Amino acid sequence: MDARKLFDENPKGRDIVTWNSIISGYVKNEQIHTAQQLFDEMPEKDVVSWNTMLKGFQRINDIEKLVSYFKQMIMYGLKPTEFTIAILITALSNEEFRILIQQIHTRVVNLGLNSSVFVGSALMKSYMSMGCPVAIYRVFEEILVKDVTSWNALLSGYMNLGCVDQGRRAFEIMPERNVVSWTTMVNGLVNNKKLDEARFYFDEMPEKNVVSWTVMISGYERNDQFVEALELFVLMRRLGYCPNQITLSSALSACAGFSTLVFGMQIHTSLIKSGQPVDIILSSTLVDMYAKCGDINAANSAFELIPEKNLGSWNSIIGGFAEHGLGVKALEKFESMKNVGVRPDEITLVHVLSACARGGLTDEGEMHFEKMEREYAVKPGIQHFACMVDLYGRVGQLEKAVELIRKMPFEPDVVIWGALLGACGLHSSLEVGLFAAEEMHKLEQDHPAVYSLLTKIQGEKGMWNQVTELRNMMKQSGARKQKAGSWIESPT
Repeated sequence: MDARKLFDENPKGRDIVTWNSIISGYVKNEQIHTAQQLFDEMPEKDVVSWNTMLKGFQRINDIEKLVSYFKQMIMYGLKPTEFTIAILITALSNEEFRILIQQIHTRVVNLGLNSSVFVGSALMKSYMSMGCPVAIYRVFEEILVKDVTSWNALLSGYMNLGCVDQGRRAFEIMPERNVVSWTTMVNGLVNNKKLDEARFYFDEMPEKNVVSWTVMISGYERNDQFVEALELFVLMRRLGYCPNQITLSSALSACAGFSTLVFGMQIHTSLIKSGQPVDIILSSTLVDMYAKCGDINAANSAFELIPEKNLGSWNSIIGGFAEHGLGVKALEKFESMKNVGVRPDEITLVHVLSACARGGLTDEGEMHFEKMEREYAVKPGIQHFACMVDLYGRVGQLEKAVELIRKMPFEPDVVIWGALLGACGLHSSLEVGLFAAEEMHKLEQDHPAVYSLLTKIQGEKGMWNQVTELRNMMKQSGARKQKAGSWIESPT
């Protein structure tokens, strides 16, 4: 490091600015241990020196050392600045240390820094993480000159805590609004499931940027309004806005949700033509889109092109093979993933067990289920049990499925009983079917699957009086038979 060489060769020319510069360089390169050694050797320190070290400890999330050095700074006789307090507050927003926020707030008031926009905004964010809307407003009131940043912090705090009415009022009385204000409002309404109102404010925005477009598009996609997400994406492109990687990822996820392969391919093609870099999230979304839209070969090709695959990308391709009933392929990918040192998580194991169920790989499914805690350090959840019930049900081992349900460490849900009931329909098992239907009925009355599958089983056994009785019950309860469907997508 040239700067360090000059620093070492000129000991007499070192002043406090020189020391601060070299320490700052080490902090920015995350060489905190070396920065700390130099800091401890400094003959004289100013507030910039302390702030630099505090920032360094924040960057590596060493909160205990950060607090310790802050106390030393006070003992050293230096008065913290707004920047000092903001670093401290941001670091203490970590759940383990939130209890100290009120103490810091008291010190802020004693130091006369509570009127600062910079400190106030940091405090509001901390109280938001603690779920304290009253404290957020109290901090806001303490700010002497409130600018648009402080108003945005108040708005964000209310919306993130679900205080939509207070957030709406704050937005309406803001003396000044910028694109961040509008985007915060739209995002807050989206997160609180008020998409129609979010769209109203989005349409009213005097100025939009790629972030505001992305917030609205991803909001639609996350709430399964895939058509609206894609229509807005098309409008965005038509108006000349350039999507970023998050926008494209949301649009591709909407294509996956709506099963529109043609639209997804068009987005992929335009992405290639634009030369825009593709990060790991976008790459994984492409894999997921192709798999869910029915082109597993394209999904695998997209996966193979990812230079550095992470857990998310592995999960996408394993899940894709599982959904297509290609159990052996899914397990091969799972082994490849483990071989390169990527550790599976609970999502991976759901895909693996689902692949075994759909592929009729009973022995493999049992093996991976037994290995979950012992080898993969993943505690089986209700989804994993549902996969195993489905696995046993598909191969007709209904007694094993019932035994597994009874041994579960938690109460079975509708999905569990639905999987068992579906297996009974597949294998015409009336006795177990009635048991599953009764348990399912306790959780969700008048579920159409209960009537439909029992009607099927009883019809196959020639029990037509019971079939008629069930159909009459369906009419009385308003339950309707679930209809299957298919679609053809034209590329033109």
